[in-house]
Amino acid sequence: MTGVLIIEDDSVLLRGLKDNFVAQGYRVETAADGEAGLTAALQGRHDLILLDIMLPRVNGYEICRAVRESGSDVPIVMLTAKGQEEDIILGLNLGADDYVTKPFRIRELLARAKAFLRRRQAAQGAAPATSWKFGAFELDAVKHKLFRDGREVELTAKEFRLLEYFLRRQGRALARNDILNAVWGASVMVTERSVDRCVTTLRGKVEEDPRCPRFIHTIREIGYRFEEE
Repeated sequence: MTGVLIIEDDSVLLRGLKDNFVAQGYRVETAADGEAGLTAALQGRHDLILLDIMLPRVNGYEICRAVRESGSDVPIVMLTAKGQEEDIILGLNLGADDYVTKPFRIRELLARAKAFLRRRQAAQGAAPATSWKFGAFELDAVKHKLFRDGREVELTAKEFRLLEYFLRRQGRALARNDILNAVWGASVMVTERSVDRCVTTLRGKVEEDPRCPRFIHTIREIGYRFEEE
């Protein structure tokens, strides 16, 4: 049975989350403070962690950092207060995969959780992907080419690396600085505006309407998420 760990110190919210995930057929473990949450998270029995940031004893950042330093790639979704963009970026930089802001719709959270769990289950035991399909497109990392309905779409080297980075991290919230370091390199003297410009040109090649993107979605004040709607 798929296991979910919920680390949240608000008892009402914690119970509501547990009840909803149990109703969906998940095995749910809960922790009401950071110390207990860290112990449970490091035991590695879970397929998804829902993690509040502001926790007593040990905060969510420390838990996220410890989980990633242990070598675990379990998806981590942060539960954050509205308007905490800097906190969200810090969490993403520490290895969180996504976030939802409080108050949130439980259906939205369940849908995002299901998407992460589906991708994780599909990836377990599978060889590393070398090609990805989305819409009418296929990106081939071996041939280093993008095709649309079998016809090649010309990409610059940066556009290709950016698209591949997005596809390897589908569904994840990606901070601009992380994208910059991964695609351009930490030693290259460019700004986060370079990410925005490259996203704009890439959208022009893979989106039917770049102003209303189907694949590359902007996360205000944070960065981007690649997710096929």
